[in-house]
Amino acid sequence: MNLVNLKLGGGIMAEIPLITEKFGITNKLRMAHFMAQCAHESGNFTLVKENLNYSAKGLLGTFKKYFPTQALALQYERKPEKIANKVYASRMGNGDEASGDGFKFRGRGFIQLTGKNNYKEFSDFIGEDCVANSDLVATKYPLASAAFFFNKNGLWSICDKGATSDVVLAITKRVNGGTIGLADRQKNFDVYYKLLA
Repeated sequence: MNLVNLKLGGGIMAEIPLITEKFGITNKLRMAHFMAQCAHESGNFTLVKENLNYSAKGLLGTFKKYFPTQALALQYERKPEKIANKVYASRMGNGDEASGDGFKFRGRGFIQLTGKNNYKEFSDFIGEDCVANSDLVATKYPLASAAFFFNKNGLWSICDKGATSDVVLAITKRVNGGTIGLADRQKNFDVYYKLLA
């Protein structure tokens, strides 16, 4: 793989040797699929923390299950910490809303690692305590945490199926849960696959 051609910041490039070794990203097909999804999910590698600064309308649209009424949504509007603590309470290994775990273990990294259980698993894998210092996922390991997601969810075997739009679609569904941003993910894949010749 020719990684020299990748147009990435220094911090991301510093993580490349770590992820290729730890996660077996040994060919351009895997790397192109991986980078394409990361680029889309992170606003082209600019976002490393989940933005939870929702309006009441946004809460009703995105988190209707947790905010079934306008009155409740208004109580949480534009309060990211409070929103995270409610939405992520008592699941993914997090404590209840009052514990503060929802905000502490909110999405970080290029493919939002979320929940205390995932932070624990990633810490064990990477060999550094990202539970005690959850910001490490955003500051030191945004790419490695995304590779961990791919690894944990069996995405490398899907990557190995080829460079077709069907493969991009299958990976997108696993990463996104749907097909949001599919055209951008496909465009990213095409660019990275060509660059990694």
